[in-house]
Amino acid sequence: MNKLRYGQSIVLILFIMLAACKEKTAPVEAKTEEELLVEKALEIHKRILTLDTHADTPLRMIEPGFDMAERHDPNETGSKVDYPRMKEGDLDAIFFAAFVAQDIRDDDGNTRAKALCLQMIDSVVASTERNSDIVGLALDPDDAYELEKEGKRAIYIGIENGYPIGKDVSNVSLYYDKGVRYITLVHSSNNDLADSATDPNGPEHGGISEFGNKVVDEMNRLGIMVDVSHGNDSVFYDAIKMSKAPIIASHSNARSVTKHDRNMTDEMLKLMADNGGVVQLTMLADYLREAPPNAERDSAMAALRAGMKPISEMTKEERTELRKTFQELNEKYPAPPATVTHVADHIDHIVKIAGIDHVGIGCDFDGGGGIEGVFDASEVMNITIELVKRGYTEEEVAKIWGGNLIRVFKEVQKVASDLQSDQS
Repeated sequence: MNKLRYGQSIVLILFIMLAACKEKTAPVEAKTEEELLVEKALEIHKRILTLDTHADTPLRMIEPGFDMAERHDPNETGSKVDYPRMKEGDLDAIFFAAFVAQDIRDDDGNTRAKALCLQMIDSVVASTERNSDIVGLALDPDDAYELEKEGKRAIYIGIENGYPIGKDVSNVSLYYDKGVRYITLVHSSNNDLADSATDPNGPEHGGISEFGNKVVDEMNRLGIMVDVSHGNDSVFYDAIKMSKAPIIASHSNARSVTKHDRNMTDEMLKLMADNGGVVQLTMLADYLREAPPNAERDSAMAALRAGMKPISEMTKEERTELRKTFQELNEKYPAPPATVTHVADHIDHIVKIAGIDHVGIGCDFDGGGGIEGVFDASEVMNITIELVKRGYTEEEVAKIWGGNLIRVFKEVQKVASDLQSDQS
Protein backbone atom coordinates (compact mmCIF):
# COMPACT_ATOMS: atom_id res chain seq x y z
CA MET A 1 0.00 0.00 0.00
CA ASN A 2 1.52 3.38 -0.92
CA LYS A 3 1.85 6.14 1.65
CA LEU A 4 -1.04 8.17 0.19
CA ARG A 5 -3.53 5.32 0.44
CA TYR A 6 -2.23 4.43 3.90
CA GLY A 7 -2.75 7.97 5.10
CA GLN A 8 -6.26 8.09 3.62
CA SER A 9 -7.15 4.83 5.39
CA ILE A 10 -5.95 6.16 8.76
CA VAL A 11 -8.02 9.34 8.32
CA LEU A 12 -11.10 7.30 7.40
CA ILE A 13 -10.72 5.04 10.44
CA LEU A 14 -10.26 8.03 12.75
CA PHE A 15 -13.33 9.69 11.24
CA ILE A 16 -15.46 6.59 11.83
CA MET A 17 -14.19 6.26 15.41
CA LEU A 18 -14.90 9.93 16.16
CA ALA A 19 -18.37 9.65 14.66
CA ALA A 20 -19.11 6.57 16.76
CA CYS A 21 -17.91 8.29 19.92
CA LYS A 22 -19.98 11.34 19.12
CA GLU A 23 -23.03 9.11 18.58
CA LYS A 24 -22.50 7.36 21.91
CA THR A 25 -21.98 10.57 23.84
CA ALA A 26 -24.75 12.56 22.13
CA PRO A 27 -27.29 13.67 24.72
CA VAL A 28 -30.60 11.80 24.78
CA GLU A 29 -33.40 14.07 23.67
CA ALA A 30 -35.49 15.04 26.69
CA LYS A 31 -39.08 13.83 26.83
CA THR A 32 -41.80 16.42 26.52
CA GLU A 33 -44.04 17.24 29.44
CA GLU A 34 -46.93 15.46 27.73
CA GLU A 35 -44.86 12.33 27.15
CA LEU A 36 -43.89 12.26 30.82
CA LEU A 37 -47.55 12.66 31.85
CA VAL A 38 -48.63 9.81 29.58
CA GLU A 39 -45.86 7.61 30.97
CA LYS A 40 -46.92 8.46 34.53
CA ALA A 41 -50.59 7.79 33.71
CA LEU A 42 -49.86 4.37 32.20
CA GLU A 43 -47.86 3.40 35.28
CA ILE A 44 -50.78 4.45 37.51
CA HIS A 45 -53.25 2.61 35.30
CA LYS A 46 -51.22 -0.58 35.64
CA ARG A 47 -50.87 -0.30 39.44
CA ILE A 48 -54.48 0.39 40.38
CA LEU A 49 -57.56 -1.84 40.15
CA THR A 50 -59.52 -0.92 37.03
CA LEU A 51 -63.19 -1.98 37.13
CA ASP A 52 -65.84 -1.40 34.44
CA THR A 53 -69.36 -1.88 35.82
CA HIS A 54 -71.27 -2.39 32.61
CA ALA A 55 -70.81 -4.44 29.43
CA ASP A 56 -73.54 -6.24 27.49
CA THR A 57 -71.06 -8.88 26.35
CA PRO A 58 -73.22 -11.88 27.40
CA LEU A 59 -75.30 -11.20 24.27
CA ARG A 60 -72.13 -12.00 22.33
CA MET A 61 -71.26 -14.97 24.49
CA ILE A 62 -74.45 -16.84 23.55
CA GLU A 63 -73.62 -16.49 19.86
CA PRO A 64 -72.55 -19.89 18.45
CA GLY A 65 -68.77 -20.02 18.06
CA PHE A 66 -68.01 -16.71 19.81
CA ASP A 67 -64.83 -17.26 21.84
CA MET A 68 -63.92 -14.72 24.53
CA ALA A 69 -60.32 -16.00 24.54
CA GLU A 70 -59.83 -14.79 20.95
CA ARG A 71 -59.15 -11.19 19.99
CA HIS A 72 -61.95 -9.82 17.81
CA ASP A 73 -61.72 -6.89 15.43
CA PRO A 74 -64.45 -4.43 16.52
CA ASN A 75 -64.72 -2.97 13.03
CA GLU A 76 -65.45 -6.39 11.54
CA THR A 77 -67.53 -8.05 14.28
CA GLY A 78 -68.86 -5.14 16.35
CA SER A 79 -67.47 -6.83 19.47
CA LYS A 80 -65.96 -4.43 22.03
CA VAL A 81 -64.78 -6.80 24.79
CA ASP A 82 -62.81 -10.02 24.95
CA TYR A 83 -60.13 -11.27 27.31
CA PRO A 84 -57.13 -10.33 25.12
CA ARG A 85 -58.39 -6.75 24.76
CA MET A 86 -59.05 -6.51 28.50
CA LYS A 87 -55.39 -7.37 28.97
CA GLU A 88 -54.28 -4.85 26.32
CA GLY A 89 -56.23 -2.10 28.06
CA ASP A 90 -55.14 -3.23 31.54
CA LEU A 91 -58.81 -3.61 32.47
CA ASP A 92 -58.70 -5.78 35.60
CA ALA A 93 -62.38 -6.41 36.30
CA ILE A 94 -65.74 -6.08 34.59
CA PHE A 95 -69.43 -6.65 35.23
CA PHE A 96 -71.00 -8.60 32.38
CA ALA A 97 -74.68 -7.66 32.34
CA ALA A 98 -77.21 -10.24 31.17
CA PHE A 99 -79.50 -7.96 29.19
CA VAL A 100 -83.03 -8.98 28.21
CA ALA A 101 -84.99 -6.48 26.10
CA GLN A 102 -88.45 -5.60 27.37
CA ASP A 103 -91.24 -7.68 25.84
CA ILE A 104 -94.80 -8.69 26.72
CA ARG A 105 -95.41 -8.71 30.45
CA ASP A 106 -97.36 -11.94 30.81
CA ASP A 107 -96.46 -15.46 31.97
CA ASP A 108 -95.15 -16.49 28.56
CA GLY A 109 -93.06 -13.34 28.19
CA ASN A 110 -91.68 -13.64 31.72
CA THR A 111 -90.80 -17.30 31.15
CA ARG A 112 -88.92 -16.50 27.95
CA ALA A 113 -87.09 -13.62 29.61
CA LYS A 114 -86.02 -15.79 32.53
CA ALA A 115 -84.77 -18.56 30.22
CA LEU A 116 -82.72 -16.10 28.15
CA CYS A 117 -81.32 -14.43 31.26
CA LEU A 118 -80.23 -17.78 32.71
CA GLN A 119 -78.69 -18.77 29.36
CA MET A 120 -76.53 -15.64 29.39
CA ILE A 121 -75.53 -16.07 33.03
CA ASP A 122 -74.59 -19.70 32.39
CA SER A 123 -72.55 -18.63 29.34
CA VAL A 124 -70.53 -16.23 31.49
CA VAL A 125 -69.86 -18.88 34.12
CA ALA A 126 -68.92 -21.45 31.47
CA SER A 127 -66.52 -18.98 29.83
CA THR A 128 -64.71 -18.32 33.11
CA GLU A 129 -64.39 -22.06 33.70
CA ARG A 130 -63.02 -22.68 30.19
CA ASN A 131 -60.51 -19.86 30.59
CA SER A 132 -59.65 -20.29 34.26
CA ASP A 133 -55.96 -19.70 33.53
CA ILE A 134 -56.63 -16.05 32.59
CA VAL A 135 -59.97 -15.07 34.23
CA GLY A 136 -62.02 -15.94 37.28
CA LEU A 137 -65.65 -15.62 38.35
CA ALA A 138 -65.88 -12.94 41.04
CA LEU A 139 -68.64 -12.91 43.66
CA ASP A 140 -67.35 -10.62 46.42
CA PRO A 141 -65.61 -7.22 46.39
CA ASP A 142 -62.20 -8.56 47.38
CA ASP A 143 -62.26 -11.19 44.62
CA ALA A 144 -61.19 -8.52 42.13
CA TYR A 145 -58.02 -7.81 44.11
CA GLU A 146 -57.25 -11.48 44.68
CA LEU A 147 -57.62 -12.32 41.00
CA GLU A 148 -55.51 -9.30 40.05
CA LYS A 149 -52.69 -10.64 42.26
CA GLU A 150 -52.93 -13.92 40.35
CA GLY A 151 -52.61 -12.07 37.04
CA LYS A 152 -56.23 -12.85 36.10
CA ARG A 153 -59.20 -10.73 35.05
CA ALA A 154 -62.18 -10.66 37.43
CA ILE A 155 -65.58 -11.33 35.87
CA TYR A 156 -68.65 -10.20 37.81
CA ILE A 157 -72.27 -10.72 36.72
CA GLY A 158 -75.15 -8.24 36.67
CA ILE A 159 -78.62 -8.18 35.15
CA GLU A 160 -79.77 -5.24 33.03
CA ASN A 161 -83.55 -4.91 33.23
CA GLY A 162 -85.51 -6.53 36.05
CA TYR A 163 -87.91 -8.02 33.50
CA PRO A 164 -86.55 -11.61 33.98
CA ILE A 165 -87.69 -11.44 37.61
CA GLY A 166 -91.24 -11.50 36.27
CA LYS A 167 -93.75 -11.36 39.09
CA ASP A 168 -91.89 -13.84 41.32
CA VAL A 169 -89.64 -12.26 43.94
CA SER A 170 -88.01 -15.65 44.64
CA ASN A 171 -86.23 -15.28 41.28
CA VAL A 172 -84.02 -12.63 42.91
CA SER A 173 -82.55 -15.32 45.18
CA LEU A 174 -82.13 -17.66 42.19
CA TYR A 175 -80.11 -15.04 40.32
CA TYR A 176 -78.03 -14.27 43.41
CA ASP A 177 -77.14 -17.93 43.76
CA LYS A 178 -76.10 -17.90 40.10
CA GLY A 179 -73.64 -15.09 40.81
CA VAL A 180 -75.59 -11.89 40.07
CA ARG A 181 -74.40 -8.93 42.14
CA TYR A 182 -76.37 -6.02 40.73
CA ILE A 183 -79.73 -5.66 38.98
CA THR A 184 -80.73 -2.69 36.84
CA LEU A 185 -84.39 -2.31 37.81
CA VAL A 186 -85.68 -1.25 34.39
CA HIS A 187 -84.52 -0.60 30.83
CA SER A 188 -85.94 1.37 27.88
CA SER A 189 -89.60 0.56 28.65
CA ASN A 190 -91.61 0.28 31.85
CA ASN A 191 -91.72 -3.15 33.49
CA ASP A 192 -93.48 -4.58 36.55
CA LEU A 193 -90.81 -3.18 38.87
CA ALA A 194 -90.36 0.41 37.78
CA ASP A 195 -90.78 3.21 35.23
CA SER A 196 -88.25 3.82 32.48
CA ALA A 197 -86.73 7.20 31.65
CA THR A 198 -87.43 6.55 27.97
CA ASP A 199 -90.81 4.79 27.75
CA PRO A 200 -92.75 6.60 25.00
CA ASN A 201 -95.98 6.14 26.96
CA GLY A 202 -94.62 7.90 30.03
CA PRO A 203 -94.64 6.67 33.65
CA GLU A 204 -96.89 3.86 34.80
CA HIS A 205 -96.12 3.35 38.50
CA GLY A 206 -94.97 6.82 39.54
CA GLY A 207 -91.49 5.41 40.14
CA ILE A 208 -90.90 2.00 41.70
CA SER A 209 -94.00 -0.21 41.94
CA GLU A 210 -95.20 -2.02 45.07
CA PHE A 211 -93.75 -5.23 43.66
CA GLY A 212 -90.53 -3.38 42.81
CA ASN A 213 -90.29 -2.33 46.46
CA LYS A 214 -90.37 -6.00 47.48
CA VAL A 215 -87.62 -6.72 44.95
CA VAL A 216 -85.46 -3.92 46.38
CA ASP A 217 -85.99 -5.32 49.90
CA GLU A 218 -84.90 -8.77 48.70
CA MET A 219 -81.86 -7.34 46.94
CA ASN A 220 -80.89 -5.60 50.17
CA ARG A 221 -81.33 -8.82 52.13
CA LEU A 222 -79.16 -10.84 49.76
CA GLY A 223 -76.46 -8.27 49.01
CA ILE A 224 -77.33 -7.35 45.42
CA MET A 225 -76.61 -3.74 44.43
CA VAL A 226 -79.67 -1.72 43.35
CA ASP A 227 -78.97 -0.07 39.99
CA VAL A 228 -81.09 2.93 38.94
CA SER A 229 -79.64 3.53 35.46
CA HIS A 230 -82.43 3.70 32.85
CA GLY A 231 -85.02 4.49 35.52
CA ASN A 232 -86.88 7.79 35.42
CA ASP A 233 -86.24 10.43 38.05
CA SER A 234 -88.96 9.10 40.35
CA VAL A 235 -87.28 5.68 40.33
CA PHE A 236 -84.09 7.30 41.58
CA TYR A 237 -85.85 9.11 44.42
CA ASP A 238 -87.84 5.99 45.36
CA ALA A 239 -84.70 3.85 45.39
CA ILE A 240 -82.94 6.33 47.68
CA LYS A 241 -85.86 6.08 50.12
CA MET A 242 -86.51 2.34 49.83
CA SER A 243 -83.02 0.88 49.79
CA LYS A 244 -81.38 0.21 53.12
CA ALA A 245 -78.00 0.11 51.36
CA PRO A 246 -76.27 2.60 49.05
CA ILE A 247 -77.40 2.45 45.43
CA ILE A 248 -75.51 2.66 42.13
CA ALA A 249 -76.08 3.98 38.64
CA SER A 250 -74.05 1.45 36.63
CA HIS A 251 -73.91 3.58 33.45
CA SER A 252 -75.20 7.17 33.70
CA ASN A 253 -73.77 10.67 33.26
CA ALA A 254 -74.38 14.26 34.38
CA ARG A 255 -77.45 16.05 33.02
CA SER A 256 -75.99 19.52 33.61
CA VAL A 257 -73.21 18.67 31.16
CA THR A 258 -75.36 16.81 28.62
CA LYS A 259 -79.12 17.23 28.72
CA HIS A 260 -80.58 13.74 28.47
CA ASP A 261 -83.25 12.03 30.56
CA ARG A 262 -80.87 9.11 31.14
CA ASN A 263 -78.41 11.42 32.90
CA MET A 264 -78.59 12.61 36.51
CA THR A 265 -79.41 16.11 37.71
CA ASP A 266 -77.21 17.96 40.19
CA GLU A 267 -79.83 17.38 42.89
CA MET A 268 -79.66 13.66 42.22
CA LEU A 269 -75.85 13.73 42.32
CA LYS A 270 -75.94 15.44 45.72
CA LEU A 271 -78.41 12.87 47.03
CA MET A 272 -76.23 10.08 45.65
CA ALA A 273 -73.38 11.46 47.75
CA ASP A 274 -75.63 11.65 50.85
CA ASN A 275 -76.70 8.06 50.14
CA GLY A 276 -73.08 6.89 49.88
CA GLY A 277 -73.68 5.54 46.38
CA VAL A 278 -71.79 5.94 43.12
CA VAL A 279 -72.48 7.09 39.54
CA GLN A 280 -70.55 5.18 36.87
CA LEU A 281 -69.72 7.23 33.75
CA THR A 282 -70.67 5.60 30.45
CA MET A 283 -69.08 5.83 27.00
CA LEU A 284 -72.29 6.31 25.05
CA ALA A 285 -72.04 9.33 22.77
CA ASP A 286 -75.58 10.68 23.23
CA TYR A 287 -75.07 10.81 27.02
CA LEU A 288 -71.68 12.54 26.69
CA ARG A 289 -72.31 15.35 24.22
CA GLU A 290 -75.29 17.10 22.69
CA ALA A 291 -75.68 16.59 18.95
CA PRO A 292 -77.52 19.03 16.68
CA PRO A 293 -81.02 17.86 15.62
CA ASN A 294 -81.04 15.56 12.61
CA ALA A 295 -84.62 14.57 11.80
CA GLU A 296 -83.65 12.47 8.78
CA ARG A 297 -81.16 10.44 10.80
CA ASP A 298 -83.61 10.00 13.70
CA SER A 299 -86.34 8.86 11.33
CA ALA A 300 -84.06 6.39 9.54
CA MET A 301 -82.78 4.95 12.84
CA ALA A 302 -86.31 4.66 14.25
CA ALA A 303 -87.50 2.85 11.13
CA LEU A 304 -84.57 0.44 11.34
CA ARG A 305 -85.17 -0.35 15.01
CA ALA A 306 -88.92 -0.74 14.49
CA GLY A 307 -88.33 -3.56 12.02
CA MET A 308 -85.63 -5.31 14.06
CA LYS A 309 -86.00 -8.72 15.61
CA PRO A 310 -84.52 -9.08 19.12
CA ILE A 311 -80.75 -9.49 18.68
CA SER A 312 -80.83 -12.74 20.65
CA GLU A 313 -83.12 -14.22 17.95
CA MET A 314 -80.99 -13.13 14.99
CA THR A 315 -78.72 -15.40 13.00
CA LYS A 316 -75.04 -14.50 12.65
CA GLU A 317 -75.72 -13.33 9.10
CA GLU A 318 -78.62 -11.12 10.24
CA ARG A 319 -76.46 -9.51 12.93
CA THR A 320 -73.71 -8.85 10.39
CA GLU A 321 -76.21 -7.26 8.01
CA LEU A 322 -77.66 -5.15 10.84
CA ARG A 323 -74.21 -3.82 11.78
CA LYS A 324 -73.59 -2.98 8.13
CA THR A 325 -76.89 -1.10 7.89
CA PHE A 326 -76.20 0.89 11.06
CA GLN A 327 -72.73 1.73 9.75
CA GLU A 328 -74.18 2.93 6.45
CA LEU A 329 -76.68 5.16 8.27
CA ASN A 330 -73.92 6.58 10.47
CA GLU A 331 -71.88 7.38 7.37
CA LYS A 332 -74.88 8.93 5.60
CA TYR A 333 -75.93 10.99 8.63
CA PRO A 334 -72.72 11.58 10.62
CA ALA A 335 -73.04 12.87 14.19
CA PRO A 336 -70.27 14.76 16.00
CA PRO A 337 -68.02 12.31 17.84
CA ALA A 338 -67.85 11.95 21.60
CA THR A 339 -64.31 11.91 22.98
CA VAL A 340 -62.32 11.24 26.14
CA THR A 341 -62.49 14.98 26.77
CA HIS A 342 -66.27 14.70 27.14
CA VAL A 343 -65.83 11.79 29.57
CA ALA A 344 -63.47 13.80 31.77
CA ASP A 345 -65.79 16.84 31.62
CA HIS A 346 -68.57 14.70 33.12
CA ILE A 347 -66.22 13.29 35.75
CA ASP A 348 -65.07 16.81 36.66
CA HIS A 349 -68.67 17.90 37.11
CA ILE A 350 -69.70 14.93 39.25
CA VAL A 351 -66.61 15.38 41.43
CA LYS A 352 -67.52 19.05 41.83
CA ILE A 353 -71.13 18.32 42.82
CA ALA A 354 -70.98 14.94 44.59
CA GLY A 355 -67.30 14.56 45.48
CA ILE A 356 -64.47 12.27 44.43
CA ASP A 357 -65.97 9.30 46.32
CA HIS A 358 -69.09 9.04 44.17
CA VAL A 359 -67.99 8.57 40.56
CA GLY A 360 -66.78 5.56 38.58
CA ILE A 361 -66.66 4.00 35.11
CA GLY A 362 -69.31 1.85 33.34
CA CYS A 363 -68.45 1.85 29.63
CA ASP A 364 -71.53 0.03 28.21
CA PHE A 365 -69.37 -1.82 25.69
CA ASP A 366 -71.35 -4.20 23.46
CA GLY A 367 -74.46 -2.20 24.34
CA GLY A 368 -73.79 0.95 22.35
CA GLY A 369 -70.78 2.25 24.28
CA GLY A 370 -67.56 3.15 22.50
CA ILE A 371 -66.31 6.59 21.59
CA GLU A 372 -63.33 8.23 19.92
CA GLY A 373 -60.34 7.23 22.03
CA VAL A 374 -62.22 4.60 24.04
CA PHE A 375 -63.66 2.53 21.23
CA ASP A 376 -63.25 -0.82 22.98
CA ALA A 377 -61.70 -2.45 26.05
CA SER A 378 -58.18 -2.15 24.64
CA GLU A 379 -58.31 1.66 24.89
CA VAL A 380 -59.63 2.29 28.41
CA MET A 381 -56.23 3.52 29.58
CA ASN A 382 -56.94 6.73 27.66
CA ILE A 383 -59.41 7.71 30.39
CA THR A 384 -56.62 7.51 32.96
CA ILE A 385 -54.30 9.53 30.72
CA GLU A 386 -56.86 12.34 30.42
CA LEU A 387 -57.51 12.34 34.18
CA VAL A 388 -53.79 12.55 35.00
CA LYS A 389 -53.41 15.40 32.49
CA ARG A 390 -56.16 17.22 34.39
CA GLY A 391 -54.30 16.86 37.68
CA TYR A 392 -56.05 13.90 39.33
CA THR A 393 -53.77 12.07 41.77
CA GLU A 394 -53.16 8.33 41.79
CA GLU A 395 -55.42 7.97 44.85
CA GLU A 396 -58.22 9.84 43.10
CA VAL A 397 -57.84 7.86 39.86
CA ALA A 398 -57.92 4.63 41.89
CA LYS A 399 -61.22 5.69 43.47
CA ILE A 400 -62.74 6.53 40.09
CA TRP A 401 -61.54 3.34 38.42
CA GLY A 402 -62.82 0.89 41.02
CA GLY A 403 -62.31 1.96 44.60
CA ASN A 404 -65.64 3.77 44.92
CA LEU A 405 -67.67 0.91 43.48
CA ILE A 406 -65.87 -1.64 45.67
CA ARG A 407 -66.62 0.50 48.74
CA VAL A 408 -70.34 0.55 47.86
CA PHE A 409 -70.28 -3.19 47.12
CA LYS A 410 -68.82 -3.88 50.58
CA GLU A 411 -71.42 -1.68 52.26
CA VAL A 412 -74.22 -3.50 50.40
CA GLN A 413 -72.85 -6.80 51.67
CA LYS A 414 -72.59 -5.43 55.22
CA VAL A 415 -76.22 -4.31 55.15
CA ALA A 416 -77.22 -7.76 53.91
CA SER A 417 -75.27 -9.44 56.69
CA ASP A 418 -76.93 -7.19 59.31
CA LEU A 419 -80.41 -7.85 57.89
CA GLN A 420 -79.86 -11.58 57.87
CA SER A 421 -78.57 -11.47 61.45
CA ASP A 422 -81.68 -9.54 62.53
CA GLN A 423 -83.91 -12.19 60.92
CA SER A 424 -82.15 -15.13 62.54
